[in-house]
Amino acid sequence: MKKEQMVGARLPSDLVRELEFIQNVEQSDRSTTVRRLLSKAVRAWKLEHAAREYGERRVSLARAALLAGVSLWEMMDYARSGKVSVQYDLDDLEHDLESPSGEAP
Repeated sequence: MKKEQMVGARLPSDLVRELEFIQNVEQSDRSTTVRRLLSKAVRAWKLEHAAREYGERRVSLARAALLAGVSLWEMMDYARSGKVSVQYDLDDLEHDLESPSGEAP
């Protein structure tokens, strides 16, 4: 399996201009700039998605952290920042610390 794959996309001119601006500021080529921005966007999406799943009580906080690819503490900080209502008590924390997957043993 290849480590990298080619992906193509048609972009509006204004977005291409924004990419070129970022390339100039970052002094990087287009591929590097797109990879860096896409990586940040994917990470943000995963965090938002996992927080939404947690907020809708579909997963525990620990499971949400695993889905987002962040630590339990990062997930707690994200939730606390106002992105999702947190209803989390000491019992929930103890359960999550005992079961890293966020699922019942």
